[in-house]
Amino acid sequence: MTQPQSSSTSSSQAWLFFRQWLKNPMSIAALAPSGAQLAGMMTAELPSEAGRVIELGAGTGVFTRAMLDSGIAPEQLLVVELNEELYEHLRTQFPDARVVCGDACDLTRIVAEKSFARAGQVDAVVSGLGLLNMSRDLQRSIMQSAFGVLGPGGCFIQFTYSPMPPLARDLLDELGLTVRRGGFAWRNIPPASVFVFSRARSERMRAVRK
Repeated sequence: MTQPQSSSTSSSQAWLFFRQWLKNPMSIAALAPSGAQLAGMMTAELPSEAGRVIELGAGTGVFTRAMLDSGIAPEQLLVVELNEELYEHLRTQFPDARVVCGDACDLTRIVAEKSFARAGQVDAVVSGLGLLNMSRDLQRSIMQSAFGVLGPGGCFIQFTYSPMPPLARDLLDELGLTVRRGGFAWRNIPPASVFVFSRARSERMRAVRK
């Protein structure tokens, strides 16, 4: 169960997040950290036997905390954050997890350098990246990077503030991916949809954490 945060801690994280948005609004998709409802929906989509999990764009660590509280072992969680100030915050908040300041497009190298897993041994990627705001080339690079380390039944869990998936249908076809809707977090600010991407020919691993 996710432990409640004090109002002072929540306010501090919200201010940290907002400050980073002010510095570079195109690189951060929201004005404030995600809420508990959305974090719960993202975590619920993890495969039932998920061991090794990668988180991209962790921000202040809302999803990180939810995954640890759901039973993901800290040493089996690799957190990748490009923003240096958010990275330092995450490293302090989650000292037992593997927190890396790095690029989501470079997962193969990061996974190998951190001895986290071999290619194909990662069960899920949880993403807080603003895919909807990215160019098609960057979307393609991130998804290729993620599925390059995911196992055959692995999945890529993404939220977006649009009711539609953040990747165009023709890009999904090009990458050999399928997408399904997870849930809709109407209490989140702003409301958000959860989508789960997987390989078109793989057998989807059933999520039982709901």
